Amino acid sequence: MTTAAPFGLLDVQELRRDWGWFMALGVLLIIVGVLAIGSAFVATLVSVLFLGWLLIIGGILQLFSAFRMRAQRHLFLELLFGLLSLVVGIMLIARPAAGAVTVTLVLSIYFIVSGAFHIGASLGVRYPNWGWHLFSGIVTFVLGVILWWRLPLVAFWFLGFAVGLDMLLHGWSWVMLSFMARKVPATT
Repeated sequence: MTTAAPFGLLDVQELRRDWGWFMALGVLLIIVGVLAIGSAFVATLVSVLFLGWLLIIGGILQLFSAFRMRAQRHLFLELLFGLLSLVVGIMLIARPAAGAVTVTLVLSIYFIVSGAFHIGASLGVRYPNWGWHLFSGIVTFVLGVILWWRLPLVAFWFLGFAVGLDMLLHGWSWVMLSFMARKVPATT
C-alpha cells in the first residue's frame, strides 16, 4: 500500500524513486541562480530581452487572432492590445537598458502600492497571524521605496539579482525535497 501525498498531488513512492532528479534540478537551479546573482547586469538584460520577445510573440498571436475573428465586436480592442504588445516588445529589445529602468520603475510602484495595501489590510482586519502579513507588507513597501529612490542605478542589477535569488531559493527547496524524498521508506 502506498501513501498518497496531501491533496493527491504526488505518490510518496514516486518521490522516493525520483529523488535524484529533484537533487539534480535543485543543484542546477542553485548554480544558475548564483551565476545570475554574480552577473546581475547580464541577467537583467537577458530578463528584459526575454520579456521583450514574449511580448512580441504574444502581440503577433493576438493580431493573428484578431484578424481571424474580424466579425467580433471587440476586433478594435484585440488589434490595439496586439499592437501594444508588439510595440512594447520591440522597444524592450531595441533598448534593453531603458527597458530595465522602465520595468524596475513599474515594479517599484507595484511594490509600494501592494505593500501599502497589505499593511492597511492586516491592520484593519487583524485575522490570525496578521503580524506576518503586516511584516510582509512593510518589507514590500520598503523595497518599493528603495527601488524608487535608487532609480536608475538599481535598475541595472535588480532584475537579474531578483531572478537569480528566485532560482537559488527554488533550487534549495528542490534539494531539500530530494533529501526528504530519499528518506521515504520503500514499500514492497
